[in-house]
Amino acid sequence: VQLQAFGGGLVQAGGSLRLSCTASGSILRINAMGWYRQAPGKQRELVAVRTTGTMLTDDSTNYADSVKGRFTISRDNAKNTVYLQMNSLKPEDTAVHYCAAKMRGDSEYNYWGQGTLVTVSS
Repeated sequence: VQLQAFGGGLVQAGGSLRLSCTASGSILRINAMGWYRQAPGKQRELVAVRTTGTMLTDDSTNYADSVKGRFTISRDNAKNTVYLQMNSLKPEDTAVHYCAAKMRGDSEYNYWGQGTLVTVSS
């Protein structure tokens, strides 16, 4: 599986950005996709992930507490793409954001895209 991320940039506090991540390759095995981020001097942390539902359940989402109410993760199956809409951005959101995918049966996110830098100025 290959993941290609787009959409980072520089924005003022309070502004918005949308990140996108397109998957290619063995996409039928993907069970979840999402975003992690790493700020300078800090560990990589989860931002938002979306897990594919089953025949009986809808997709589920999980957000870091720090972004709840501000960020929304969505997907377009036809484009094999997940999006992260980031609103009300804060300087503390500044980080390299990474797209990640988890395969069915795996417990970890083992596939990563290139990072895209999000910089929020105060």
